[in-house]
Amino acid sequence: MVLSASQVKAWERDGFLVVPNAIKPAHCDRLMARAQGIVEDFDPSTVSVFSTHEQTRASDAYFLASGDAISCFFEEDAFAPDGTLRQDKSLSINKIGHALHDLDPTFDEFSRQPVIAEAAASIGIADPKLLQSMYIFKSPRIGGEVTCHQDSTFLFTDPMTVVGFWIALQDATVENGCLWAQPGGHRTPLRKRFVLDPVGGTRFEILDDTPWPEPGATDLIPLEVRKGTMVLLHGLLPHWSDVNRSERSRHSYTVHVIDGTAEYPPENWLQRKADLPFRGFARLATLGS
Repeated sequence: MVLSASQVKAWERDGFLVVPNAIKPAHCDRLMARAQGIVEDFDPSTVSVFSTHEQTRASDAYFLASGDAISCFFEEDAFAPDGTLRQDKSLSINKIGHALHDLDPTFDEFSRQPVIAEAAASIGIADPKLLQSMYIFKSPRIGGEVTCHQDSTFLFTDPMTVVGFWIALQDATVENGCLWAQPGGHRTPLRKRFVLDPVGGTRFEILDDTPWPEPGATDLIPLEVRKGTMVLLHGLLPHWSDVNRSERSRHSYTVHVIDGTAEYPPENWLQRKADLPFRGFARLATLGS
């Protein structure tokens, strides 16, 4: 998956790139099955709700420890007023994060496919390091909105180098909560940073008051893609996804990559213990067909 000159040009122009048929459907199915196994083994008494609205993003101890763990987070609407789950546990999880790519063999192999490594090299990442991974469920009727944001808010490097490699494990449509992106929006400034607060927890550090593109406005376009599509997302690109009120899930997987030549600040929320450093693509996967 060495990107063509026209693909690189589109990436530089738009701040995102859609690559159809990048991942084999069988590999998507294998990842979905493994994610289901993780959820089945998850003890739901460990309750951490992942807020999909930035202004109320969770910063509890469970969340902050997930940078070097495999952690499950519930949807905001998963629980009834009495604290019980409204539906089956498998349909109540928002995401699994954030070190799947290093701690689980199936996710490790998937994340280090040559298709991802070669795409990273094609856009000029000199020393790619896999920083964070997320499995997103967007379950039917309950999959939450992710408000418009820039990934560099949460995964900052100096200079800014983060790129998201988002994989559609199922077809993504407007009806089931596909991504929306602002073409050229990566040329707008970083609005805020999500950092560790010296007194405990986290806080947003406001950097710029440039308004976000409004959901549904003409400056955001839907990225409706088929299963197996890979979407590259620049760290400064404003992007958004709507709620899923349809009857179909929209599973996806994202691995965020940074350039190891850049500085990774100690105030970033995601930190690793010394025995689990960020790794790159040295051990490339050779997935079967």
